Amino acid sequence: MRNSRSLPFVLLVCCVAYIGCREDVDKSQLAFYEGPTRVGFDIVLHHSDSAIVRTKLTAEKQLEFRNGNNEFPDGIVIHFFDKDGVLSTTIRADRGFYEKRTNLYRGEGDVRVHNILKDQKLNSEELFWDPSKKKIYTEKFVTVEEPDRIIRGTGMEADEGFNDYTFTKVTGIIDNAL
Repeated sequence: MRNSRSLPFVLLVCCVAYIGCREDVDKSQLAFYEGPTRVGFDIVLHHSDSAIVRTKLTAEKQLEFRNGNNEFPDGIVIHFFDKDGVLSTTIRADRGFYEKRTNLYRGEGDVRVHNILKDQKLNSEELFWDPSKKKIYTEKFVTVEEPDRIIRGTGMEADEGFNDYTFTKVTGIIDNAL
């Protein structure tokens, strides 16, 4: 009988000893995770209006974060379609970002815009697209190539189809360059 009564006591001693030997947890190891919560591959996003596709965003890889922001580390391509659904303009960037709070897309690296209908091309190292205002803009250096001239400047704003644009500061115009 003596052995059966001492079993609970032995278990209690073992539990207290086990808990008492536990090491303190390093609080720095419990930091909040800020990395991506989802990863997607071969992304294709369409935006349509009245059953006509208006924009098509493609990316090889998309990282989605808890706050709703997205990163496109392997590049991003955005196609814009005119009112009849015809492809009119493309934007390509080496890296892309979307900030949910401001509803802004940002392209970085080698950023190129091509208005196919007007044969206009833009090149910059950074470009923003505001889908709400249907505008693209940058504060960085920009080169615009048209069939009959090249324009260089710093800072530019245009409609998202890159039909009409204005420069903040023009640094050079070369006529009949092409």
